[in-house]
Amino acid sequence: MNKHVSETPATRYLRQHAAEFSEHPYDYEEHGGTGVSARALGVDEHLVVKTLVMQDEAARALIVLMHGDCKVSTKNLARQIGCKTIAPCAPEVAERHSGYQVGGTSPFATRKMLPVYAERSILDLEKIYINGGRRGYLIGIAPALLMRLLKPTPVDCALAESP
Repeated sequence: MNKHVSETPATRYLRQHAAEFSEHPYDYEEHGGTGVSARALGVDEHLVVKTLVMQDEAARALIVLMHGDCKVSTKNLARQIGCKTIAPCAPEVAERHSGYQVGGTSPFATRKMLPVYAERSILDLEKIYINGGRRGYLIGIAPALLMRLLKPTPVDCALAESP
């Protein structure tokens, strides 16, 4: 696939940091989720990482990176990071914090500096596919790059998606 993809804040940030990444545009489907992108790229959904904007009980925003085929146990996450509750942000709130449209949220170059938490097992993978800053556009990177650039806090809060 040789679609031209215009630069996003995320790709600009990665290039400024001399980060190696591959570009993977695909046909975005509203509410299609990581299943659609994984099929389009021909990769296991477990390798597609969701960037989720959530908030704690004081409405402080944070980012959670989670396998595409898993959900976040907000109870486990809250316990691990010392909060009472964690909940997803409303789409318009998430967009205000990240600067990205929901469905196209990248953890790189967010509008506000947000703490980043990554499911620990993501960091053990060889390569992941994560949003590049727009709907229908994933980038392939090594998780070590996530660690270097975002310094996420590893957490254990994955729940298997029910079929």
